[in-house]
Amino acid sequence: MKTEPIRCARNALIGAATLLAAALASPAWAQSHSYRIDPDHFAIAFKVDHIGYAKVIGLFQKASGNFVYDEQTRALSSGRVVVSADSVFSNHGARDRHVRDSDFLDAKRFPEIVFEATAFEPNADNTGKLSGKLTLLGQTHPVTLEVALNKAAVYPFGHRKHTLGISARTTLLRSQWGMTYGIERGMVGDEVELLFELEAIRE
Repeated sequence: MKTEPIRCARNALIGAATLLAAALASPAWAQSHSYRIDPDHFAIAFKVDHIGYAKVIGLFQKASGNFVYDEQTRALSSGRVVVSADSVFSNHGARDRHVRDSDFLDAKRFPEIVFEATAFEPNADNTGKLSGKLTLLGQTHPVTLEVALNKAAVYPFGHRKHTLGISARTTLLRSQWGMTYGIERGMVGDEVELLFELEAIRE
């Protein structure tokens, strides 16, 4: 008779442990959220060599984006960024008009530059590699970005929503997308460094 309470207690502990293990293994703990990139805090810059003297630095002034991300598991479900090609700005009117024409971005024929995220590989710290496909001049090729999560917290003013602060960068060869103007003569570099700084609001 004395063993009955002990057996019951032991069975209860085993049952509780089983439930806890099942809960920890369950994907219900993972929760993805949709994030919208704040257009007021979204900067896209580029750097490209000019005849070997210096690099031209420019911006794309109009872009939008969103993604689905789980902060706990650091799993990215999807992501998309759309950049307006004609919003390019390098602080020189004639050069900007040239970059918009068929020698470079051909903005009239291809008004949008689109990046579609396909996978995110997190590192041990708050960094990782973001893989995706970039569509430019009607061609789509893979790219990989180095990403850093700077901050994840409720915004201290304004919308006061949970916000992610992110920095990302990559270097690509524009010739891969058929943009070859100036490369052979060494006038304009083939390598283009892209830098992204953004704040994304959880919806």
